[in-house]
Amino acid sequence: MKEKRRDFLKTAASVTAGLAMACSPESEAMAAKAAVTESSQATPGVDESPMPTLELGEFTLSRLMVGSNPIHGYSHFNRLYSKHMLEWSTPDHVCELMDRCWEVGINTWQFSHHERAMRDLREHRERGGKMQWILLSHSEIENDHSLIREVAKQSPVGIVHHGGSAERKRRQGKVGEVQDFLKAVRDSGVKVGLSTHDPEFLDQAESEDWDVDFYMTALYYLTRSDEEFQKLLGTRPLGEIYLPEDPARMCKVIRQTPKTCLTYKVLAAGRRSNTPEQINEAFRSTLENIKPNDGMIVGMYPRYSDQVGENAGQFKKLALA
Repeated sequence: MKEKRRDFLKTAASVTAGLAMACSPESEAMAAKAAVTESSQATPGVDESPMPTLELGEFTLSRLMVGSNPIHGYSHFNRLYSKHMLEWSTPDHVCELMDRCWEVGINTWQFSHHERAMRDLREHRERGGKMQWILLSHSEIENDHSLIREVAKQSPVGIVHHGGSAERKRRQGKVGEVQDFLKAVRDSGVKVGLSTHDPEFLDQAESEDWDVDFYMTALYYLTRSDEEFQKLLGTRPLGEIYLPEDPARMCKVIRQTPKTCLTYKVLAAGRRSNTPEQINEAFRSTLENIKPNDGMIVGMYPRYSDQVGENAGQFKKLALA
C-alpha cells in the first residue's frame, strides 16, 4: 500500500506541474465559466448550437458529460471487449477524444481514481486541454483519505464515493465509512458527491440530510444483491443485469431531490446503442424524466465513428427542443 501511495503521489505531483489552471478552486471555477463559451464556438464540422449547461455551485458544467469506462477498459461486458477498448485508448486517442468533446461543447470529464486516469489528465493538460473533471473513488482512496487532499489540490469539480462500494458497505452495516469519506471530501474543499445504483439508498441519503452537494445516479440497478435478484427473478442471472423497469424507479427519486443528479448508464453500458433510434430514445426518455439542472454522463468510444459529435448533436436537439 505504501508503494502504491508513493506512486500515486508522484503522479499527482506531476499533474500539478502540468496543470495550466492549477490555482485556487475559485479561480479554477471562474476560468471554467469563461471557457464554457469558448468550447461552444463554431468549429468546422461542429454543430454550432449551444450545449445546454447546469450550475453546480461556482461551476458551469455541460449537461452532457463524457465518462471514461470505454477508454479505461471497463466494458461492463467481458474481459476481451474491455481489452479491445483499452488497447485503442492510447494517450493520443484519449487527448483527441477530449479535444473533440471540447469542440462540441462537452466541458466535463468524469473518471475513476487510478494512476492511468491521472496520467491521461496530465497529458490532456500538457497539450493545452481545459476539460473540467469529476473524480469517482476507488478502493485505494477510500482506504487512505490523505489521498483525497492530494487529489483536491488538482482542483476537480468534485470527488464522489463509488456507488457499488457504497452499496456493499451499506449492506454490511458500514454506512459510517461512506459518511467518513464524504466528510473528508468536504474538509478538502471540493464538492461532495455520492454515487448509487439503488434508488432506496438515494432516498435514505436525502431523508437523513447527508452532507452531499450532488449525486451520480445509475439508471440501472445492476449491483443488486443475489437475494434481491432471487426475489425479483427467482435466480441470480449470469453477468450484469439491466432491467427495463429500473430507469423509471431511479428517475422518480431523482425528481424528488432538489440537488443536481448526474445520471449514468443511460445507454445501459452500450446495450441501448445499436441504432441511432435507440440512442435517441434513451436520451429522450432520460431528459424527460430528470430535472433541468441534472446532467448525463455517457461513455464514448469513437473507434469506428464520431460518437462524440453524434451524441452531442442528438443531445442538443432533444434538450433544446
